Amino acid sequence: MTVTRRLTEAEWRIVEEETARRPQVSRPPEGGGKPVDGRPEDSGEPVGRRPEDVGEPINRRPEGARERVNRRWQEVLQETRVAQTGVQILFGFLLSLAFTARFRELGGFDHGLYVVTIILAASSTAALIAPVSLHRCLSGLRLKEEVVIAAGRLMVCGMVLLALTVACTLMLILNVVLGGALAAGIVVGAVMLWFAICWYVTPYRLRRRALARTRDGGPR
Repeated sequence: MTVTRRLTEAEWRIVEEETARRPQVSRPPEGGGKPVDGRPEDSGEPVGRRPEDVGEPINRRPEGARERVNRRWQEVLQETRVAQTGVQILFGFLLSLAFTARFRELGGFDHGLYVVTIILAASSTAALIAPVSLHRCLSGLRLKEEVVIAAGRLMVCGMVLLALTVACTLMLILNVVLGGALAAGIVVGAVMLWFAICWYVTPYRLRRRALARTRDGGPR
């Protein structure tokens, strides 16, 4: 006959202390001794690491024609948002200028220059907003590639008109501030030269370097 008794509180405390002193033996997971993530035990690689965390190349599927068109369209939309912000601010300023008291004191040259400036601003606004209208009118006709090409050309046209609008606006303001068309023309010419360097010369040089690297077999 086996006699059992309950352990006292002091005896339970001794048992817990002895259990805590024992070394913990790691048990391999079931199914061949491999961790859950599928790596060998002795690989030395931390659990949970992914190829991109250690710099390993990831094989990606090449971009398809449809994906390329969608990416180009998103780029056009982003560029349109940036350009529209500038032309809208400038157009709003020009519209409010005609209702000021000082505007009535301007001469015939300044009034004519203002008319040209406001026409250029309106034309630039129309060209920069045209991609949205193109997409809405041709949506669902499977003409997205044609829309992207036309939108890109309208963007270039709108930016040229925007640059001319800025030039005429500067001419209108500086003609009044400097008191002469010659001085205003020199300043406007210098500013437009800077515009040309930032908008066209720099991208053209980068494009030439990229094409030269491609012909030489360098990184693309």
